[in-house]
Amino acid sequence: MSFLFRALCAMIAGLGMIAAPRMANAQQVLPAVTVTGDSQPDDGAGSLTVPDTEQAIADIERTPGGVAVVPDTQFKNAPAQTVKDVLGWVPGIFVQSRYGDDARMSIRGSGLSRNYGNRGLNLYMDGIPINTSDGLVDNFEIDPTAYRYVEVYKGANALRYGSNSLGGAINFVTPTGRDAAPFEGRIDVGSFGYRRAQASAGAAHGAFDYFITASAQRFDGYRDHSDGDQQRASGNIGYRFSADAETRLYLNVNRIRQRLPGEVTKDAALHDPRTADAEFERLDQQRNIDSIRLADKTTLRFGPTTLEFGVFGVHRHVMHPIYQWLDYRVNDYGGFVRAADDRTIAGFRNRLVAGFNVHNGSIDTNQYVNLTGARKGALAASMIDTSKNISAYAENTFFVGRGVAVVAGAQFQHAVREREDRFLSDGDQSGRRSYGNFSPKVGVLWDVDPAWQVFANVSRSAEAPTFDANTFATPASSELKAQTATTYEIGTRGRRRDLTWDISFYRAGIRNELQCLTTAPWSPCTVVNAGRTVHQGIELGFGAAFLESAFERGDRFWFNAAYTYSDFHFDGDPQYGGNRLPGVPMHAIRAEVLYKHPGGFYAGPNVEWMPKAYYADNANTETVDPYVLLNVRVGYANAKPGWSGYVEGRNLSNRRYIANVAVAGTATATSALFNPGSGRSVHAGLQYKW
Repeated sequence: MSFLFRALCAMIAGLGMIAAPRMANAQQVLPAVTVTGDSQPDDGAGSLTVPDTEQAIADIERTPGGVAVVPDTQFKNAPAQTVKDVLGWVPGIFVQSRYGDDARMSIRGSGLSRNYGNRGLNLYMDGIPINTSDGLVDNFEIDPTAYRYVEVYKGANALRYGSNSLGGAINFVTPTGRDAAPFEGRIDVGSFGYRRAQASAGAAHGAFDYFITASAQRFDGYRDHSDGDQQRASGNIGYRFSADAETRLYLNVNRIRQRLPGEVTKDAALHDPRTADAEFERLDQQRNIDSIRLADKTTLRFGPTTLEFGVFGVHRHVMHPIYQWLDYRVNDYGGFVRAADDRTIAGFRNRLVAGFNVHNGSIDTNQYVNLTGARKGALAASMIDTSKNISAYAENTFFVGRGVAVVAGAQFQHAVREREDRFLSDGDQSGRRSYGNFSPKVGVLWDVDPAWQVFANVSRSAEAPTFDANTFATPASSELKAQTATTYEIGTRGRRRDLTWDISFYRAGIRNELQCLTTAPWSPCTVVNAGRTVHQGIELGFGAAFLESAFERGDRFWFNAAYTYSDFHFDGDPQYGGNRLPGVPMHAIRAEVLYKHPGGFYAGPNVEWMPKAYYADNANTETVDPYVLLNVRVGYANAKPGWSGYVEGRNLSNRRYIANVAVAGTATATSALFNPGSGRSVHAGLQYKW
């Protein structure tokens, strides 16, 4: 707790220095704060089922904790191949590209040790889960330029999505016909054979509206055996029965083809970074996905009460030749209901939100021997995995005084993981586990003024293992416990005319942290429960304008920075003592100076800086070296219909570095754990909107 006390003192002292009298109008990940005030009434012109960006900001910042909305203006005028291009400037999110469209993503150390798939973080598309029902998630199906905005809920602040994980939730929200341009199109090209095209259209006609977008891309990849191509399409149709009733149907379709270059030794990553692992090439390892997602969401408004409910279904066929040839089909389904009531009680404003979520599914898997060249051999395993997840939650916000609100909430989640072994004659790899987790939360919000907020909360989170952890192959793999954490958080966010800030300090005490440890080359990791661990850190977003009207009236320079401090370590572990947890740097910094002309022209350099080495193993024997990457971007962002464009150079010094790492218990110099980062590259794009 001494860490939080020192952080709180520093925060209060800093606020006294940065508060300024002028109000804001700068483009930054953190928008204007409209926190505990009333939402703007809907005038019937917008969508009732999907808030516009401004309303999403007002809604999310009722949360007494780390949250953010990333508007599309922050990521559509730039290269957009992976989720890093969308979320890389949000403090607290550690996201690094692996190869192709794949990226490793973690918030507050969620899924820290995983180097394939992501765990401990719940991803949604228009409120529809992207995760499989057991909790594992890939980023391949996210189309970076398809969204109007992205909502980020860190940790237990994701209560409304039934998210019960250390990392929280991220929701990618597509436009509707009521806020989309009639037509938008763009073409992007870049180094390593990258080319991409996207088009979208939308319109509203009386009670109906529609939006549709589609994209296609190909790339050769920086590394050998990392080429791929993707085609994605999504759309929605809305119908407004009245000013207080609307329904919306969603459809999303994806085709993903991606070759895998694999991890290599540290020496190979730094001295021959474009080379793939020889065994990955011999087996022609790949991850190929065909998926379709269908959902409907309806919103009804009854005076001060709003009711939302919906259903969804997902089918995903994964063709995945790796150490074995994995051929499996995922069928997920579920639904949700959420009610929000905002009224005055005994002269005090009170807002109650309660909901119920169901997310069930099955994975029908056949595993074959993978022969040279990704050819199926003999059947090696066959199983059906069934997952059931039910969560109920409630959160009440009571405004005890002018600008001060007390928030209390809780969530209960019941999860079942069951495997039916169809391969072994005695079915001895069948099994079933169930988990019940109760997670309370209490917090406080203080609106110091209309554009400055301070918050604090204490919360609990818990997450059940995924199926690749609960294999039921051995007693150890059948008895994994749920990971639980108690997190303390304080922070502030706000904006002045020439200044924005977003600061969170947190400390999480974790029990039974799920670690995915690489034990042998070319095979999946082994999941274990660690003992007690601590995740604590600082998430700082900062922006400031300077040299205003330096060359022309209305122009300015803008300094933007995102800093993440991650102090993660074992807490008296019998084997590792107080060693640092591997897989994430202690310091991660992104900073930019950008010249902005009122006519839309912008230009400036930015850096990605990891100033201190971090570890690749629990024993703290192998490290990932520090690095600095220099990038430059120049472009024209047209606020009106017409042409926009950009040119961006990345890693201009052609620095050889390691982007991310698989994690081991104890590593050596010959351990193949490392993924090299991309070399020097240049991207350019052209967009048209009417």
